[in-house]
Amino acid sequence: MKKLFTLLTIAGLLSAISCKDSKKVDEPTRMEQVMDIHDEVMPKMGTLGKLVGQLKPMADSLGAESIEAKAMKDLQQANKSMMDWMQGFGNRFDSEEIMNGKELSEEKEQWLKEEEEKVKKVKEDINASIQRAEEILKKQ
Repeated sequence: MKKLFTLLTIAGLLSAISCKDSKKVDEPTRMEQVMDIHDEVMPKMGTLGKLVGQLKPMADSLGAESIEAKAMKDLQQANKSMMDWMQGFGNRFDSEEIMNGKELSEEKEQWLKEEEEKVKKVKEDINASIQRAEEILKKQ
């Protein structure tokens, strides 16, 4: 009887741990959500550079007021926005908070909300500038 009780207790503990772990997988933290947005758009940084390289000769020959030059500037600004965001984010949070889920102070929770809005804007800018540049290049 004692062994059965012990087995049931252990099974209950394992079940509780398992449920807790699956909950974490199902519900990412705000930090994980912010990092997911970053991770989604970071690979597009190479595309920004490639598109700038394709637009530059056209922008140089057509002038600073051309749509090609404006699209190139948008790409460059989107790149700068991502770099600025990453630097600012890294200045506000340490690696334990970013990578290991270290608990955040109330102030840092507020900062994280701010950073989430900023990275969403960066994502929009990157995606929009890529889309505009690709549309311009398709017409060429």
